[in-house]
Amino acid sequence: MSALGRHILVEYQGCNEHILDDVPVIEQAMVKAAQDAGATVINSTFHHFSPYGVSGVVVIQESHLAIHTWPEYRYAAVDIFTCGDGVDPWKAYDVLLKAFEAAHGNAMDINRGSTDLLKRIDFKIVQTELNGKTQTRPTYKRNVWLSDKDENIALSFRHSGDILYRQQSPYQLVEVFDSYAFGKMLTIDRVVMCTEKDEFVYHEMITHVPMHRHVGANTALVIGGGDGGTVRELLRHKALDQVTMVEIDARVVEASKLHLPHLASAFDHPKLQLLFYDGIKYTADCTANTYDLIIVDSCDPQGPSEGLFTAAFYKDAYRCLRDNGILCIQSEGPYYNPSVFREINQCLKGVFGASKVYVYFVHIPTYPTGMWSFTLCTKGEIRPYTDEVAQVAEAFSDQHQLKYYNADMHQAAFALPPFVKELIANEGE
Repeated sequence: MSALGRHILVEYQGCNEHILDDVPVIEQAMVKAAQDAGATVINSTFHHFSPYGVSGVVVIQESHLAIHTWPEYRYAAVDIFTCGDGVDPWKAYDVLLKAFEAAHGNAMDINRGSTDLLKRIDFKIVQTELNGKTQTRPTYKRNVWLSDKDENIALSFRHSGDILYRQQSPYQLVEVFDSYAFGKMLTIDRVVMCTEKDEFVYHEMITHVPMHRHVGANTALVIGGGDGGTVRELLRHKALDQVTMVEIDARVVEASKLHLPHLASAFDHPKLQLLFYDGIKYTADCTANTYDLIIVDSCDPQGPSEGLFTAAFYKDAYRCLRDNGILCIQSEGPYYNPSVFREINQCLKGVFGASKVYVYFVHIPTYPTGMWSFTLCTKGEIRPYTDEVAQVAEAFSDQHQLKYYNADMHQAAFALPPFVKELIANEGE
């Protein structure tokens, strides 16, 4: 050839906007494009931008492929730079045109480094060694990131790049990724639900705090909780005669069974009744005075979970509880979503009474800002912590070798910093 390299500048238009916002799919398409073109892949680095868009590069032994996407315009810009005669960049062009479901594409093919204008010099090659061996072939490394984000905050996780599970249910996108820092990670609509490494924090605290506060509870209802962690922890309590779990999306349970078996370990428990049904409708139709404990283990208040954060739902839950019953919900984070955190608190106080609603906190590394809340509401006159609770809680924690919950954590969780007290203060206080 008369040039050192070929540089193809590509524009894809009318693409599938969801694909253009999907880091793993784009990374896999770019790697395949490079391989089908005959290139040797060395490294891939891809990241998600806020609020949308993907940027990344596949480094090949013959140079690189780079991309940036604008999902809101259904547009992607790609450049493909190759050296030597062994790579056909137009094959990469065709792969990406199909992968992005583009309506059309156009490209400019430029020769780079005309050999007629350059003079070659003698250049000594320096061999590199690793562990005493000369490196003759590069190792392919992937650097792919998933970001749990809103328009202002993002928490990013590097993962293997492979999607272990992906199903678009009628309600949401359910996926499992293998992250490097936190192990397998369950996400819903690209929001992190739980990970292998820190799931115990959430599940131990949403279950054992209310259970140890309600002496004699024998019936429990879980709304949501499709990963299985909440019922796993509940069924450690031998006093429970029955646990009913109502999960709207069977795909979440399926994903957990396949890839997070330590979370899904209680799905076959004889005391568990698992129903795939709308938890809002179930609670609305529930007979009064049925349950000692109701736990709402839900996603953020959007999509199918939005109705779980309304006064109408809380009133139905109140009616379903027995006289000394307890409702416990995940109630967002005061840093991450302060307005919703406050609205939930005020709404629950309107149903249960201000003196019977208690906020408590846990620290979950994989939730945005790390500081997350639960809210415990009592239908009777139960206090959240007593000396009797401390004794039972400590013995229970030791018996089951829990990783987060014990008597000290139970008590400390209810200690609120001044900014939180101010945030949830009743009008007129």
